[in-house]
Amino acid sequence: MTHVFHRSPKNPLPLAVKGAGAYITDETGKRYIDACGGAAVSCIGHGDVRVLEAVQRQMSEISYAHTSFFTSAAAEALADHLCAASPVPLDKVYLVGSGSEAVEAAIKMARQYHLERGEASRKLVISRHQSYHGNTLGALSVGGNPPRRKPYGPFLLEEPKIEPCFAYRYAKEGESAEDYALRAANLLEGKILELGPENVVAFLAETVVGATAGAVAAEAGYFRRVREICDRYGVLLILDEVMCGSGRTGTFLACEEENVTPDILTLAKGLGGGYQPIAAVMCTANVYDTIVNGSGGFVHGHTYSAHPLACAAALAVQKIIRDDDLLANVRARGAQLQERLQARFGNHPHVGDVRGRGLLQAIELVEHRDAKTPFSPERRIGAAIKKEAMAAGLMVYPGAGTIDGVSGDHVLLAPPYNVDAETIDLIVDRLGLAVDAALARQG
Repeated sequence: MTHVFHRSPKNPLPLAVKGAGAYITDETGKRYIDACGGAAVSCIGHGDVRVLEAVQRQMSEISYAHTSFFTSAAAEALADHLCAASPVPLDKVYLVGSGSEAVEAAIKMARQYHLERGEASRKLVISRHQSYHGNTLGALSVGGNPPRRKPYGPFLLEEPKIEPCFAYRYAKEGESAEDYALRAANLLEGKILELGPENVVAFLAETVVGATAGAVAAEAGYFRRVREICDRYGVLLILDEVMCGSGRTGTFLACEEENVTPDILTLAKGLGGGYQPIAAVMCTANVYDTIVNGSGGFVHGHTYSAHPLACAAALAVQKIIRDDDLLANVRARGAQLQERLQARFGNHPHVGDVRGRGLLQAIELVEHRDAKTPFSPERRIGAAIKKEAMAAGLMVYPGAGTIDGVSGDHVLLAPPYNVDAETIDLIVDRLGLAVDAALARQG
């Protein structure tokens, strides 16, 4: 008997009792390699005593102060650290409790920016199909994940969407990467003109798509063209780096590799590494100054915004990433992970694509490799692989509806930034066994 309303009550869960490094141990003593960070969260692994000590120090000083009355040293220090870590000019940080909250705050911030400029007609946020921006009603409205949206459709705003930049599934045969990037980006201009530029608040996109499509990075040049289009029509660019930011792809911000500066950017997951719930919205001086020099304040807030304990934990995590030079390890181990995945699955008859950046990698499962034919959704291949992986002591993050929200399956990997070479090999070996066992069991 449990009084917890679990996500899937009919599927009993093991009880996690300890986390240490890249491993979680359950009540039976079985150890699992956390190869997905839960949901790409546990970026420095589990049980780092330096974070524990930072939270204890903060708790001995002050645990909570509402942001309408006080700021805190922890919040100020974390914001300073994030702005210093960012090589792109994002100058202000608004701290909240989750990725969904961060996306909603970003959308509100963009809307208020236009209000302050006297452009009240701007009310639409363009986003992309096969995206995920959070699970609240506002975040679902701008998200492109049909299974998560479907039950709550009557409550959601029908925000406009365009195709993602997803070459494996959307590029035309014979189309060069450069041509495809330009064509995919120009869909944004077409949508803005269709809606009327005077009605568009922002374009929202994951720099590297995470859970919905499985570690999909845009083709080179896509985001530079997007930035040009946004500038042409006065539309703000919001990049969602809740999953792919905070070092996950090998640079502090994933958009660094795109050579693009957004107007607003969201961070979560790897920001606090799972030690406390926290997220952040970063914005340019232009966005901040427009609001502050206009009405004077951001019309938004949550009870636990900029929570001192969460800020202290996140600052400790970010200092560990810096002091231990973990981004260099992300790049090295990310290259190793991709090489090992290619070696194990590059010619696998039921793996169509191996993709990703840094320590955010995925494989896409197909029934027929040459034709890229997906498995029937009823087979739930991703879930079957997760089950086999758990039996083998490996945690992976499966996804379904990879192609269009209905068809397609992938498995996402996001091990901790301090993962070692031996563990990378174990991850790929166990994943290979899980994939083959799941396919064999289904016949």
